[in-house]
Amino acid sequence: MASTSDIKKGLCMELNGDLFTVVEFLHVKPGKGPAFVRTKLKNVSTGRVIENTFPSGRKINEVRIERRPLQYLYKDEAGYNFMHTETYEQINIPETLIEQPLLLKEGIICEVVFHAENETPLTLDLPMTIVYEVVYSEPGIRGDTATNTLKPATLDTGAVVMVPIFVETGDKIRVDTRDGSYMERVKE
Repeated sequence: MASTSDIKKGLCMELNGDLFTVVEFLHVKPGKGPAFVRTKLKNVSTGRVIENTFPSGRKINEVRIERRPLQYLYKDEAGYNFMHTETYEQINIPETLIEQPLLLKEGIICEVVFHAENETPLTLDLPMTIVYEVVYSEPGIRGDTATNTLKPATLDTGAVVMVPIFVETGDKIRVDTRDGSYMERVKE
């Protein structure tokens, strides 16, 4: 058990049956009344940020979490299969923990947050950008460049991304995995 004096940015705690990480905190000592700690907490499973105030000296349930690099291998009926890059242990992660599963590409290294006591995966973070090959895209119409016109393009993983009209089938593009948006065409 920890107390409010141990609160720091990045600390993971259990509150009302959910896991939260501290995004911001401020220790307040008003002129009148007892001291307290004002915090912004991010829910680990939903990503929602809430504000909470703790009275000074209150006990909190600190939870130990670990970040591990895992390499994506393949998908089967049980879920998505990953391999720990150092121990070569294979781990199955359910689709509900992956924010954008269609952007997963075989061989990429993802960072997975685990609950250290019971070894359960909590969240999966894709790399910020990944290079994909465009397997299908409608041809762009010549002269239609007066505005920033976008068209759908199907990637090698099956995801559909909006791209500029100059991107063609066979091109390699860089995609921002946070929102699934086109960033740039990659030269080989």
